[in-house]
Order: sequence, then structure tokens, then C-alpha cells
Amino acid sequence: MEQRGCGAWRERRQWVVFMVALVLFWSGTSAQIRYSTSEELKEGTVVGNVAKDLGIDLSTLKDRGFRIVSGSTDPLFQVNQNDGILYVNQKIDREEVCERSSVCLINLKTVLENPLEIHYVAVEVLDVNDHSPSFPETEKRLEISESAVPGARFQLNAAHDRDGGSYSMQQYKLSHNDHFRLEVKDRGEDRKTPTLILQKALDREAIRSHRLLLTAIDGGKPPRSGDMRITVDVLDVNDNTPVFTKEVYSVTLNENAPLGTTVIQMNATDLDEGSNGEIMYSFANDVGGRVRKRFDLDCITGEIIVKGVINFEENNSFEIDIQASDKGTAPLTTDKTIIIHVIDVNDNAPEIEVTSFSNAIPEDSKPGTTVALISVNDLDSGLNGKVLCSLLEDVPFKLIPSLQDNMYSVVTKSPLDREKQSEYDLTIVAKDAGEPSLSSVKTISVVVSDVNDNSPEFSLSPYAFYVTENNIPGASVFSVSASDPDMNENAHISYHISRDGGEENIRASFLNINSENGNILALKSFDFETLKIFNFQVVATDSGSPSQSSNVTVNVFILDQNDNAPVILYPVSANGSAEGVEEIPRNVNAGHLVTKVRAYDADIGYNGWLLFSLQEVTDHSLFALDRYTGQIRTLRSFTETDEAEHKLVILVKDNGNVSLSATATVIINVVEPKEAFAASDVKSSVKDEEENSVTFYLIITLGSVSTLFLISIVVLIVLQCSQPTDYSSKYLQDVNNDGTLCHSIQYRSGDKRYMLVGPRMSIGSTIVPGSNGNTLVIPEHRRRASGEVRS
Repeated sequence: MEQRGCGAWRERRQWVVFMVALVLFWSGTSAQIRYSTSEELKEGTVVGNVAKDLGIDLSTLKDRGFRIVSGSTDPLFQVNQNDGILYVNQKIDREEVCERSSVCLINLKTVLENPLEIHYVAVEVLDVNDHSPSFPETEKRLEISESAVPGARFQLNAAHDRDGGSYSMQQYKLSHNDHFRLEVKDRGEDRKTPTLILQKALDREAIRSHRLLLTAIDGGKPPRSGDMRITVDVLDVNDNTPVFTKEVYSVTLNENAPLGTTVIQMNATDLDEGSNGEIMYSFANDVGGRVRKRFDLDCITGEIIVKGVINFEENNSFEIDIQASDKGTAPLTTDKTIIIHVIDVNDNAPEIEVTSFSNAIPEDSKPGTTVALISVNDLDSGLNGKVLCSLLEDVPFKLIPSLQDNMYSVVTKSPLDREKQSEYDLTIVAKDAGEPSLSSVKTISVVVSDVNDNSPEFSLSPYAFYVTENNIPGASVFSVSASDPDMNENAHISYHISRDGGEENIRASFLNINSENGNILALKSFDFETLKIFNFQVVATDSGSPSQSSNVTVNVFILDQNDNAPVILYPVSANGSAEGVEEIPRNVNAGHLVTKVRAYDADIGYNGWLLFSLQEVTDHSLFALDRYTGQIRTLRSFTETDEAEHKLVILVKDNGNVSLSATATVIINVVEPKEAFAASDVKSSVKDEEENSVTFYLIITLGSVSTLFLISIVVLIVLQCSQPTDYSSKYLQDVNNDGTLCHSIQYRSGDKRYMLVGPRMSIGSTIVPGSNGNTLVIPEHRRRASGEVRS
């Protein structure tokens, strides 16, 4: 324990000896010099030669690393290692470095290495007058009541100067003013506080605001200064009485002036401000109820306003006492008398009264029919009570004065038509003879009642409708519509179909019409092949008494559907099946006409346009079928290896949207030439009989089709004459010999056009019975002579 204490004491003693030796070493190797320089000097300004003043060899400065030791990254001073000169490294602001210290001393430490030497340099920064005195605020506003007593003190903020000593703020100056003076109190440490003292009473009504300039001056040569602008606002006290702008107020007022009319506006002023200068107006206490019932006073604006009825016959003048008071704590009041003279005017307008009135008048009323009796009255007398009446609008009515004064009758002056105008507003103007005249207006409404004087009118005449065949029985196919400009029962229309007899009306028996809405229903399906066009009469009748009616012709065109399949005319076997046998010699050449398949379709247009195609053939290289004519021809000559019998199945198909078809079978036997000649003789006699029967049916069919065609043409011509139609050639398609269309029948419904088309008919062709002109048959003599003809 004692050994440990002795060891610690020895260590402390060695440390003390070391520190004493170090102090002796530094005292022997260091020195201190002092310089002075002014603030705000430029960078690089020389302060002094440290090396020369310390007696240091200049040649060793750089090698020994002569420098200033500073903790700042940007020191205020630097030393030149070549010549040892101390210079200003950056511009110095004494007030920033030393604030308001009387002596600003900056201590620098210079170091030399090898051997180590430390020298202390003190630089005193001298002050210059580089700052002006400044106030905390450049503008100061004071509020002082005009009742303030002279001698009142108002302390102001002191000015400050960052410079010290003689350069600090020294004195204040106040701009000249009769009402104020300045007193300065010195508080030491360059603090001088200014005080504003009132030396003369203020009058706000004379001067509302005083503007002063306080200047602070320092002790520099030349001195620097700073200003503060002082605004003194004089506060008001209620020391002025309201004053009216006129000595006498007199005004005229027309009797019966409208409520709210301004009679006069009082105007009083008060030199005070704020509530002390705000004026309020009121009736004096002695103003009676008679005046208060007729006039009102706006307490803010001073307007006297008409409140009740002003009648010259009751009062021709009014005297009203008005008070004007301010809003001060102790309000001041002024009185004034207003004289109002009432002027008599024509103040009673005529009064119109309807003593008798017919609210509705029939449209077939004769001119001179009385509608209403009018009486007028004017409370004024003389010319002011003389009244004249008139109608304002140009209407089929007029006013007729009666024998009694101020009585009038409203009568019709021309025929009426409810369909053109169903109601009239008659404006009756009554005007007196006063100056200026007064007038009154009264409007009465006269309703024109309906009579049944108009017949129903159809929207079209005639109607043209297009119905596709095979329609559903009982369904609505088309409708007609009529209108009647009358109203109520006179305009309620019912429909029926005329059934007076005749062929046209017999066809109309297939139709039924809804009597309420004009929808027409077909009671049976139409067949285009049986009936293509018909017409009938529809009658529209209103419910008036007596009733009116009109009729219209309805033309119905039946449109074709593809509802008939092709019928094979040849070949036909004895049992009725479409099958035939043809024999040809083996030695015929290519292109030989073997036979022709004949068919017809009861439809028309594309629905009846037939095309032929081979469905089955034993040898495709031997036979060909023309798709438009149905002709079967050889493609080449027969050889010894060819079969003696060939079977051809031909499909005949129309061109409807959903096409229908039939098939025919042709058996072709190839025989030796001698056998063929014998067979042809036998067949020729059979064919003659068949062709005779075909010719008979052909004549009947041609007669029927021609008759129907002529009827259609006549009906179309009649329709075209009654309603011109411009058919564009764009609806007609060009034709060539490959089966396109070449003839058409057109008809129209409204803005829609319809066209029925059929195939081209070659010269010399005949129509197969029942074909409707859709399938062509080439005469036998032309077939033998010219070969093939395309339809």
C-alpha cells in the first residue's frame, strides 16, 4: 500500500519537472510582436514584415516551413514564405470580428520547423466610419387624440450604429413642426433615446395627419446618418354639430305618387369622423301620425319616401320637422323643417268591367254575333273622366258603342275558322282624355268551338302496297291513315272497306280492316301465280253530326316468292316420271345434238330462271350439257371401245334465294347407223303427237299470260299518270347471252321501287306452257337448221 503511494508521487514529480523544462524551452524559443491595420482594406495589403522584425534569416524561411497556424479554413491574414511579409488575406469587417469592443486585437501564431520556433503576432484592427446609424423601423405611425394635452410624451425607438467610439451615433434631428419637439435622453454606452413631446394642441378637423422626419447622425467626418419617417394620426373627438347643406327645403310631389317614391333627400354633414361624424335622421317628436302614415324617413340616407296614398283632395301640403344627430357618446343634434307641396294630376285610370261574356262561340257564327258586353268607368270628372275604348289587335272582332254612355258590345266582324285559329285574346284598351291621359287594359279570351265542317283526309291518294305471296292469313299486311282537322267527336275517324259489288270488291272480301286504326288484315294467303294485282276502296268516316266521309283507292301488288319447283316437260316417260331413252348412231361427229331437256317454273324473275347441270354421267368425255338451254351434245366421236348405253342424270335448279330443283334421267343408246334410221322414223310419229298436245297447252298459256300482262300494263300506266315516277336506268341490268336478265316490270310504293325480271327471249323462241315466260323452248326447225340457241 505504501509502495503504491510512493510510486504515484514519483510519477507526479517527474511530470512537474517535464512541464517546467518545457516552459523554459518555449520561453527561450518564442517572441511576440504587434501591428495595427485598418478595417475594410483590400486583399494583399501589407501589415508588416514578421521575419525582419523577429530577426529571422529570410533564406531559411521556405526550407523551415514558415507559416501561420490557424484553425480557420479561410484565415484573415497570411505570411509570404519568401520575404516574411504579413498581408491581409480577405477583407476585414471590424464590427463583425470584434462586435462593439473598444479594442479589436487579433492574435496570430507563426511556426518555424527544424528547429521548432513559435512566435506570436498581435494585429490590432482599427475602426473606420463605414456604417450609418439605422432605426429598427423606417416608418413609425402614432395615433394621438385631438384632446391630448400639450406636454404629452411619446417615446420613440433609438437608432443604432455598428461603429464604435467617435464613429457611433451622436445626435438626433427632428423636422420642423409647430405641434411637436424632440427630447433626447443619454443612457450611456452610446445609447441615446429620443422622445416626441406635444407642445401645441391638435385639431383633427384642421389637420388630420402630421408627417415628421427623425434623423440620427454619427460622429464621423464627414458624418453618416439614418432616417425614420413618423406619421402622427390625429384621433377624433365629438366636438362638431351636424350642419344641413341647405337653409330651406321645399319640394313638390304629385298626388298618388307610387309607393317607394323618393320625395327629397336630406343632407347634413359633420366635420368629425367615425361614429362622431356619422349622421342619423329622424322625425321630430311633434310630427303627427297623419304624416307618419304617408311618409317614411330613411335614418341612414335621409331620404323621405312615400309610404301611403297621397291625395290632393285630402291634403295639398305637408310640413315635416327633421332632426340630424351624430353617433357620438354625447350626440349632437340639429333640426330642419321640410315643406312638401302636393300637385293635382289625372290620377284615376279608367276601369273596365265585363258585364256579360260568352266564353265559346261556334265557328259558323254569322258576322255581327255578340260575344261580350263591356262597361268602363273613370272616377275623374270632365275630360279626365271621358273614356274611349278600342281593340288592340287585328282580330275578326270589333267594338260597337251602345246608346248608354261608356257601354260597348264585342261582336264578330268576319267569318271564323277554328281550324286556322281556335282561340283569340282580345285586348281592350280604355283611354281617358286627361293630360296626360291614363289608360287601362283588359284581356278576354274567346274560344272558337268546333263544328263538323271538314272531311277526313287520307295521307296518300291513291295508296300502293306490295305484299309478298304466301302471307300468313289473319296477319296485318298494311294500313291506311286519315286525319281530320276538326276536334273531339268531329275528328274521331272510323274505317271500312267499300263492298258495293263488282269484281274489285269481290277480291276485297279477302281483306278485313280495323275500324279504329286502319290496319288491314288478309283473310287468306295470296298466290302470285293466280293473282298479281288488284285494288279496292277504303272509306274514312268521322263521328260528327252529320258525319263527313271520304274514300281512297288502294292498289295491291303481289310480289313473287320462290314457291314453285321446276317441272320437267321432257323427257317424260309413260308412267309420268322424268326419264327418257334416246338412240343415236355410233358414227355421229363431235357437237351432235343428242336431245334437249325441257323444263318450266311457275315463278318469275330469278325465281323462275332455270339452270341445268349434270349430276351423273357414265362417261364425262362423251357428253356435255348446256347449263342455260338444257341441250345435250356429244363432245367427241364414238369409238369401238365405248359403251353402247349411257345414263345421264340432269339437275334443273332455279335461282331463288332458297333454290328449288328437279332431276331428269336420259338413257342414251348408241346403235349402228341402220338401226338408228329405223328408230327415228318410229319416234318421229310419236313426237308429232306429243308436240301437238304441247302446242295446245302452249296456246292456252300464252293467252293467259298475255291477258294478265296487258292488265298489269294498263294499271301501271294509270298509276304513272296519277303519280309521276322517275325510274333510273340504274335499276335495269344489262344482258348478255349467258343467262342474265333482259326484261323487267317496275312498280313503286312511296320512295321504294320494285322490279320483276325475266330471262332474255331469243328470236323464234316459244314459251313453254305454264312457265310464265321463264323457260324458253327452241323450235324444232331452228334446232335442226342452226344448231344451238342460248336463252
